[in-house]
Amino acid sequence: MPTSAPAPGSVPAGASARDVVVVGGGIVGLAVAWRAADAGLAVTVLDPSPGDGATRAAAGMLAAVSEADFGERELARLNVASAARWPAFAADLAAATGHDVPLLRAGSLAVAYDADDLALLRRVLALHREWGLASAEVPVADARRREPYLGPRLAGAAVVDGDLAVDPRAAHAALCAALGPALVRRAAVRLERDAAGRVVAVHDGAGARHATGAVVLATGHGMTASLLDGVPEVRVPVRPVKGMTVRLDAPPGLALEHVVRGTVQGRSVYVVPRAAGTGTGPGSGPEHREIVVGATSEERPDDRRAEAGGVFALLRDARALVPGIDEAALVDVTPRARPATPDNLPLVGATAVPGLLAAVGHGRNGVLLAPLTADAVLAALTGAPPPDDALSAADPRRFAPADRPADSPLPEGAAR
Repeated sequence: MPTSAPAPGSVPAGASARDVVVVGGGIVGLAVAWRAADAGLAVTVLDPSPGDGATRAAAGMLAAVSEADFGERELARLNVASAARWPAFAADLAAATGHDVPLLRAGSLAVAYDADDLALLRRVLALHREWGLASAEVPVADARRREPYLGPRLAGAAVVDGDLAVDPRAAHAALCAALGPALVRRAAVRLERDAAGRVVAVHDGAGARHATGAVVLATGHGMTASLLDGVPEVRVPVRPVKGMTVRLDAPPGLALEHVVRGTVQGRSVYVVPRAAGTGTGPGSGPEHREIVVGATSEERPDDRRAEAGGVFALLRDARALVPGIDEAALVDVTPRARPATPDNLPLVGATAVPGLLAAVGHGRNGVLLAPLTADAVLAALTGAPPPDDALSAADPRRFAPADRPADSPLPEGAAR
């Protein structure tokens, strides 16, 4: 901890009983809290149901290249930087807790179902080349040699060898174990500021006051606005984008080894396998494995309803790419809303208000961006330089209220 005057958002030396209070116990909030605690800061995390939001539904693709999309170059830079941190993050977490946090390292296969899907795939591969991202089209026969469970009717394929995947539920469980009693299962209801305007405490739903040197907002879309009622200088425009994943228990005869991502008549779908021994549900054995199917994205509230048509559509498209999933048991359907921002970039780092930092708005990339977000927030807390230049695009101040002074600096490319 610095002994000189702290940087905006950093922890004043000896300020309070807790150096940091993190509001939100999803994978992003817990990653921030764990890295802060590991650096010697006294940390409390407030969340009544840790990990029950977007983390619960996430499939865990660490696919910085496959996730790259048109008009999202800055997000792709963030994703690439964070994906590179995941191997060390997982190894450190496993060493600290004894919980296994394995990474699937076989890469991704991107496949196209028909000619129109192949045209789109080739456009995406051209975008990858333009941005210097590693992917390559291969003959369908080559893709099928890599993954024999691919279906017989495919128009094209590509390989992305650098993509990884992780089980977010396993990673979250390890983070919970690492934090132990620092994780308090209560809701934050109010931020407290001192006479100078600094955020100095969080009040929870049980009436307790958590005095602190800094607060990190790592909330989903539901809590953020209410917590900022007394902080008009900070704007966090997150909205719910609903998605759904389906978990299957696959028998030994479906030993899928690669993430399969594809489009089926213009509809996106992904199939994410875990290692043998990860199966669940009645009749699951040691050679069974979990397979996660997903890709839905709707501008809808987090009603946590799984519509029958949505489940049917996911499975229909997934079996067009990997027909063998017909033999797997359906064990879990999880609809959740992800917190997304207007430009699809997260808000990470110090806000305009002293003592208040943000780690919110990660949208579909919360698991992928957790290590970089944690490193960035820790740097802001301790007054260290940002860990990657790409983080300038995630500056929380880019969405400041309209009365922001006209000469206030903003990240390059950010709209006033």
